[in-house]
Amino acid sequence: MAAYLCPPAVIHGENSVRTSQIVDEVRSRHPHAAWAPRIDGIAASTGIETRGWMLPLEAAVAPGSGSGLPAAGVGAAREALVGDGFTEQDVDRVIAALEAMPAPQTVQERTAPAWEAVQSYGERAARGALQIAGLDAADVDCLITSHSTTPALPGLDVSLANRLPLRSDVMLLPATQWACIAGTRSLALAADLVAADPDRVVLVVIAEALSTTYQPADDTLESLIVRLLFADTAVAAVVTGRPRPESVLRLDAAWNHTLPGTQDLHRLETREDGTHFVMDRRGPRAVQETVTAMWEWLRLRYEDDPASWHPDVLLAHPGGTRVLEYMEQTMPDGWPSGLLDYSRDSYTTGNRGGAAVFDIMRRAYDAGQKPGSRAVLYAAAPGLTATALEGEWL
Repeated sequence: MAAYLCPPAVIHGENSVRTSQIVDEVRSRHPHAAWAPRIDGIAASTGIETRGWMLPLEAAVAPGSGSGLPAAGVGAAREALVGDGFTEQDVDRVIAALEAMPAPQTVQERTAPAWEAVQSYGERAARGALQIAGLDAADVDCLITSHSTTPALPGLDVSLANRLPLRSDVMLLPATQWACIAGTRSLALAADLVAADPDRVVLVVIAEALSTTYQPADDTLESLIVRLLFADTAVAAVVTGRPRPESVLRLDAAWNHTLPGTQDLHRLETREDGTHFVMDRRGPRAVQETVTAMWEWLRLRYEDDPASWHPDVLLAHPGGTRVLEYMEQTMPDGWPSGLLDYSRDSYTTGNRGGAAVFDIMRRAYDAGQKPGSRAVLYAAAPGLTATALEGEWL
């Protein structure tokens, strides 16, 4: 399965949003929530002080262009109020109050600007990856894209095919529902594609505006955590079937795993006011099961040499610090410490979803990861499903 990966391009959200800003906004909006007295401790427990968004915080919390008046309109509202016995004077006052009351943003108001940003950031990441690889858009034979939080048809694949532009015969493979495994699963797919044709050039682009899941009206504890965790990022990388001077990682094997009956633990829901990320507290435990399964895959892969083999770097996006801690606690005896340092470093500026593994990889590259290092890439996503890859730093 030899596939060769050039260093990724990473474009972080350019609007810095501090945790203290989020805490102040949420506290002012939900002062009586059950978790309100604990909000500072909850925020501190994430370990995230700031994150980058494609759009500013003000864009997420601004009211919509409509009013609190029912969609049926003034006439229907007036008729209903009169029917309930309101006087004409009271009806006029109620109508005026409803017209003055701002309504939440609609799905279109919230998603449309984010989709524009996703396309722009994706293009920048794609151009950066091609420049890093020493290639032009005309060299690309296949484009794999993912963007789970800004649904669109046509999607990011067609957008980039026109923006870059790509050749008309390029294979476009959009994967909008991969979410957090977009990084690892796109590389696994790219490796299969170049195995079938070693001369093929595959460009992978992932652009996620996870900040669209910031829903000001939600007052659940899970919604608070979602507000605090997510960051916006676009990443891209070139995968080839033959080594290039720019190649930094050889991918040797891939592994996929899906836990049955866990599809409701973490999910996106589209409601009247936009996209909501719904979390279940059982989620981390289920993700841990995929970690255990990955350890078993690696054990079987190297069962002939269990004493001497171990990864030198683990580029892992498990979604949270609890699972990172679990990974450290359950690693086989004798593995070196610090395997997850780059993963932890990435997480201090937010959960990047499908873009996370590329960001972590870029950090390892920038830090001068030693050639010959054995690397394991891992990610888990709503489903619950996971993908891992194993390879060697070049």
